[in-house]
Amino acid sequence: MKSEISLAFQKCREESRPALLTYTVAGDNTKKRSLEILKSISDHADILEIGFPHNAPTADGPQIQNSSYRALKNGIKLRDVFQIVKSYKKNKNAKPSILMGYYQMVHRYGEKKFVKKCKQVGVDGLIIVDLPWPENKKFAKLCKKNSITFVQLLSPTTSKERMKKIIKDSHDMTYYISMLSTTGGKLKVSPKKILENYSKIKKINKFKNLVIGFGITKKTIASLKKADGLVIGSALCKEIADSIKKRQNPIIKLSKMVKSLKSKIQ
Repeated sequence: MKSEISLAFQKCREESRPALLTYTVAGDNTKKRSLEILKSISDHADILEIGFPHNAPTADGPQIQNSSYRALKNGIKLRDVFQIVKSYKKNKNAKPSILMGYYQMVHRYGEKKFVKKCKQVGVDGLIIVDLPWPENKKFAKLCKKNSITFVQLLSPTTSKERMKKIIKDSHDMTYYISMLSTTGGKLKVSPKKILENYSKIKKINKFKNLVIGFGITKKTIASLKKADGLVIGSALCKEIADSIKKRQNPIIKLSKMVKSLKSKIQ
């Protein structure tokens, strides 16, 4: 039986376009508003990445860091993140959801307990930024046992031999970090070069879904649409920040933004 994540990619392939993956931080800027944002962008996004806020998000750029800090300032805890996902998944238009964060929270909660809770609330996948292969093999198996996709990460410095092993062990989706930077950094590599690197990775196993993340904006997204999927996060977090600053409704603004992004890759 195919997972919800696999089915989402299949649907996009049938429509001859990449999957659009969005990233927002759970609880930014309130628990209620965060849930409403997820519901609104579901009309246009294919897979939703949901970050659990962390006080030291080392892989993230300023926009996502600020998003995390806003959520933490409002008292968002891991139990709230699970509640947001659970409530979101009750929505008839809910899309596959991937929880993204750092291992410290998983370890503190307890690996088995954490994965069990994820399954209970309807999480479809997990990205643990600082748990690389092969250290993640045991945890990835635990996820698979509970029908949760563990997303492996690849970067421009990953050797071909290592890539082969990671892709062999990967589940329904692998995440290619397009450049050596934090999230939201200015694209230091041309879209052409990113796609060249991407094509080399796809040749290792053309049947595995491979998405591109880091540095993708509304200006660059169309030039990368040959990928299986594209992740956009920092631009959405910035939109939330700008809306709060201007006392506007971020729910409406984000829905329009995601709709616009999708139109660029159709």
